[in-house]
Amino acid sequence: MTPDGSFFDIRIARDEADLLAVQRLRYQVFVEELGGDGPLVDHEARLERDEFDEVVDQLLLIDTRRDPAQLDHVVGAYRLLPGDRAASLGRFYCDSEYDLTKLKASGRKLLELGRSCVLPEYRGGAGLLLLWNALSEYVLDQEIEILFGVASFHGLDAQALAQPLSWLHHHHLAPEDLRPTALPGGYQRMDLIAEADLDRRAAMVAMPALIKAYLRLGGTVGEGAFLDRPFNTTDVLLLMDTAVMSQKHRDYYTSRWQTRA
Repeated sequence: MTPDGSFFDIRIARDEADLLAVQRLRYQVFVEELGGDGPLVDHEARLERDEFDEVVDQLLLIDTRRDPAQLDHVVGAYRLLPGDRAASLGRFYCDSEYDLTKLKASGRKLLELGRSCVLPEYRGGAGLLLLWNALSEYVLDQEIEILFGVASFHGLDAQALAQPLSWLHHHHLAPEDLRPTALPGGYQRMDLIAEADLDRRAAMVAMPALIKAYLRLGGTVGEGAFLDRPFNTTDVLLLMDTAVMSQKHRDYYTSRWQTRA
C-alpha cells in the first residue's frame, strides 16, 4: 500500500544518520535504478556522495515506520543551496553543466534545487506533495526570488527525447536576460523538431513528472540540454521566477503548505 501522509515526517537533516540515509537513498535511485556513477560514489557502502553535501540544507521526507539505525528512514529528499552559501563556496552545483553568468548577475535572491529523489514505492502518493509543501515554506521563509536546478531525462539518446526537448525549447525558454546556457562539454541542442511538427501528447508522455510539475508552476528552461555521462542522464536547467508567476500559479504554490496544518 502506498503510504499516506499520516506516516510521514518532513524536516531538514539534523545529524550524521540523516545525511547517510540521504546518500543511501540517492545511491538506490541514481546508481542502482538509473545506472549513474561519480567520483565520490561509495559502492561498497552504497552511498552517493559529493562535495556539496556538508554545506547544503537537505530537505527530508521520512517514513516514521522505518528504523533510522538501518539508514532507510529517508524515502525522499531535496537538496537546497541558497545563493549566499554558494557564494561562500565559489560555485553552484549547476556551474558544472551551465553558464549561470546572467542569473548570478541579476542581483536576485537565488536558491538552487538538486538531487531530488523519492523511492519508487512512494512516487505518485502524498510524498512528493509533502516535499513541495515544505519547499514552499522554505522559499517563503528565505524570501527566495528565483529557484533553479537541473532535472533529468534518463539516458543519453537525444533523438529518443526529441519531442519533450523540442517542446521545452519552443514553449518554455527562460527570458534572455536570465537564461543559462549549457556548457560546450556536454551541450545538446534541444530544437530537434520544428515547432509545427511537435506532438504535444507525445512530448508530455515522455516528460518526467518533476519537469511537468515545474512547468505547471510557470517554470522555464535554459538554452540547450546537458549530457551528464557519469549519471547516464540528459539534463535540462529549470528556472522559476517567483516575481512573474501568474496569480493562479502563485496561489497553487503558496497554498500547498497550508494543507499540512
